[in-house]
Amino acid sequence: MDFKDYYKILGVEPTADEKAIKAAYRKLARKYHPDVSKERDAEDKFKEANEAYEVLGDAQKRAEFDEIRKYGGQHGRPFQAPPGWENRGGGAGGGFEGGDFSDFFSSIFGARGGNPFGGARQQRSAGRRGQDVELELAVFLEETLSKESKQISFQVPQTNAAGQRTGFTTKTLNVKIPAGVTDGERIRLKGQGAPGSGGGPNGDLFLTIRMAPHPLFDVEGHDLIITVPLAPWEAALGAKVAVPTLDGKINLTIRPDSQSGQRLRVPGKGLANKQGERGNLYAQLKVVMPTASDESTRELWAKLSEKAAFNPRAQWSK
Repeated sequence: MDFKDYYKILGVEPTADEKAIKAAYRKLARKYHPDVSKERDAEDKFKEANEAYEVLGDAQKRAEFDEIRKYGGQHGRPFQAPPGWENRGGGAGGGFEGGDFSDFFSSIFGARGGNPFGGARQQRSAGRRGQDVELELAVFLEETLSKESKQISFQVPQTNAAGQRTGFTTKTLNVKIPAGVTDGERIRLKGQGAPGSGGGPNGDLFLTIRMAPHPLFDVEGHDLIITVPLAPWEAALGAKVAVPTLDGKINLTIRPDSQSGQRLRVPGKGLANKQGERGNLYAQLKVVMPTASDESTRELWAKLSEKAAFNPRAQWSK
């Protein structure tokens, strides 16, 4: 039986606080989850990370492990039991239900969480709260204005009556995207995480919003920017252009002699803020030349050049 250094497994220092341990575990769990990882040993690494967090994420287990670690255990080396170990409670063998934990874990905490440093461990107190679940949720710009709910599915850890993890199950919810949501915003859904054990409350679900890139619109706060391509004659003569918005097209008036790069403001066609008020849509004009022309077209351009007598770089000579 080899010694397992749970700090090395999670990649944290022995002085790491609870927040750092939790963050390291979540990173590894996302990386090696069997449903997403293609690495050959992903399942084993996933279970190893779960076991490490089971110990380091629990103050009592962590204290016991720190005591064991003082005896000079080295990761991957045969484990040398501390003096008097064979007389302690907890015993090797047994193992937790579901077989998700190693012999090393069982040798420390026993089949029912025995305490090798002082007899049998007390049973977990009734009412253990379920684990929180973190999820990144991709949201399209149109969905921030919709009154319809968005269906999401996610993995929820399952535990037995003693609070030991036994696997995962898929949970599906209909979620209303709140008005004014922004990229990176974190939303808490109370009680939608993992179920509690022993009658304890459920954990929470935390959604981190990730705004999906849009093929037409850029986002600046609660304003939207759309690039409006114009033919040279549309910019010169003026035109009516149908411009898409998040809730249908509008007819935008292009005035004569408009300039490439000019922005036209359309009020109330941006994204909603927390109060439900919408920002602006900015139509940024871009003059686009035809990709090809024939001889007669080029002759017309030449005549226009002579007639206009316009030098776009005149300011360089000032």
